[in-house]
Amino acid sequence: MQDFQFYFPTTLKSGFGMVKQAGALLKPHVEGKLLVVTDPGLMGSSVLDSLFDSLEKADLSYEVFSDVEPNPSTEVLENAVRRLEESGCGAVIGVGGGSSIDTAKGVVAMATHPGSILDYEGYGKLVNEPLPLFAIPTTSGTGSECTASTVFTNKETSFKTAIISPLLFPKIAILDPELTMKLPAPITAATGMDALTHAIESYVSKQANPISQALALHAIRMISSNIKKTYFVGSDAVARENMLVASFLAGVAFTQSKLGNVHAISHTFGGVFNIAHGVANASLLPYVVKFNLEACPELFRDISVALGQDVAGLSEYDAGAKVIDYIVDLNKMIGIPQNTKDLGVDLDMLPQLVRDSMRSGNVLVNPRLTSSEDIEKIIVNSYNGVLD
Repeated sequence: MQDFQFYFPTTLKSGFGMVKQAGALLKPHVEGKLLVVTDPGLMGSSVLDSLFDSLEKADLSYEVFSDVEPNPSTEVLENAVRRLEESGCGAVIGVGGGSSIDTAKGVVAMATHPGSILDYEGYGKLVNEPLPLFAIPTTSGTGSECTASTVFTNKETSFKTAIISPLLFPKIAILDPELTMKLPAPITAATGMDALTHAIESYVSKQANPISQALALHAIRMISSNIKKTYFVGSDAVARENMLVASFLAGVAFTQSKLGNVHAISHTFGGVFNIAHGVANASLLPYVVKFNLEACPELFRDISVALGQDVAGLSEYDAGAKVIDYIVDLNKMIGIPQNTKDLGVDLDMLPQLVRDSMRSGNVLVNPRLTSSEDIEKIIVNSYNGVLD
């Protein structure tokens, strides 16, 4: 067993209706006003009403920045920082999917650092204490509420830049399944598969440790037992709560272990083609599992068991291969494309896709040693829908 450390400073508050306590929970940590970072869709709905009511009851003044876009760009971040400075806010809460929470992370970091967020690409380059940060996810997938990373797209290069620092952990994360009850089925599918990808990649990562693997494996069990109910029923409160907690567990796991080739490639797809992150992950996942299977069949056997597959009498390899079949069948069931061509991937961009994917630190922790030629083959196979 390799040496490892486990650091997780975020306080978690979880439960139905928990958002109604947000004002009281946050007020002791906020000097001045709070900036709420979210997206136009949430602002146009009633989902955030209970949060705003809670802030007002706690006499906590706030401003709202609601221009977050999917795969947020540096321009969006700069606009959000400008809103923070103009309004005099001293703390930030990200409310929504991963894009909103990632943007909130960028805001608290750039409030105390010079230059561009792109200057801090990689691990540990942030040095100044950021403003207080809080997070409330409204989807069950990204895990951004419990991770030490944020990602922004450089529109000039179409590259999604990852910034990783222990300073980016939120002080408080609030999980309220009630906020996810009305998620549309396609978003439920995409974010649920995002969480499953996090858990699988974390479990087999070269940087995994016993704690991260325990969290990842339990997240896999919870997701496999609940994702279909959240997709097909939607209003199953227990399933919604389980998926939200599972997403959190997977996030805690991968912030310790990093991820793998799925995320190396899917971030590139998001930057170049603006493809939704969870859908890209889901479509790529069976192709990367197929590639990785030879490297650690015993770990994929564990995953098969966690997914509820019958592996009695099978070799480790054959048992592990059931993960591929499970993902393919689940993707079909919940409307995820079976190939990345249908996502809008264009192989004319293949050289850039390979180059940008190999730039990701996730390739280094992928369980199977990976070359540029390997990444190219995975992308081409996923485009053509070929699992060979």
